[in-house]
Amino acid sequence: MSERVALVTGGASGIGAACAKRLVADGLKVVIADKNEAAAVEVAAELGCGHVIADLATRAGCAAAVSATVESAGGLDVLVVNAGYQHLDALVDFPEERWDDMLALMLTGPFLLTKYAWEALKRTGSGRIIYMGSAHSLTASPFKGAYVAAKHGVVGLARVAALEGGKDGITANVVAPAYVRTPLVEAQVLDQARTRNLAPAEVESKVFLEHAAIKRMLEPADVAGLVSYLASAAAWGVTGSVQSIDLGWSAG
Repeated sequence: MSERVALVTGGASGIGAACAKRLVADGLKVVIADKNEAAAVEVAAELGCGHVIADLATRAGCAAAVSATVESAGGLDVLVVNAGYQHLDALVDFPEERWDDMLALMLTGPFLLTKYAWEALKRTGSGRIIYMGSAHSLTASPFKGAYVAAKHGVVGLARVAALEGGKDGITANVVAPAYVRTPLVEAQVLDQARTRNLAPAEVESKVFLEHAAIKRMLEPADVAGLVSYLASAAAWGVTGSVQSIDLGWSAG
């Protein structure tokens, strides 16, 4: 059997880098896509995987990420759609251009990556699409309008992809973690303190873990473990689902 190939977007840091590391350890040939060239080169060298520099908020960037992976690695079996970021503001204050950029990266981008990767995934007979959602795929928080809208939208996209891909062995699922200790989340501390009138030292307990039954932050490797399972042959019957790893957030 030929080596399976995975493309991980936003793979130069945080959850994406952890997913790439785990999939390499699982024996997959991995390509990471990111617009941060220096970080992508560093992570790819560390993991011994491929990389492509692409702006995944654009059609050209999404197309380049897929085509470069297929051409350099010989195919595509697993698509991990992870790239994203957050911006906090009340809806009435939310910058319109920031809204457009976030939806382009975190909703239109996943659609385009799915569209461009479809034929390569179909050829494998067991393609896997794994969208990085969030607890905010299932619930909402104030000051996160674009992020919540995008993460809710990805659930609908995954369910449609699951229905359309089933006959060709393609599965599509959403991984929905609570807050994960990443540079992206750590960068939110001051914004969360500002919007909620808290001291920065209070943010982890009063915001990040407010709704969690388990009062402990997730690490990127925790999320990567679930991605590993969904990418595996064992998950052949799991599709159209939202796989919560939210510390019990959605149980309340």
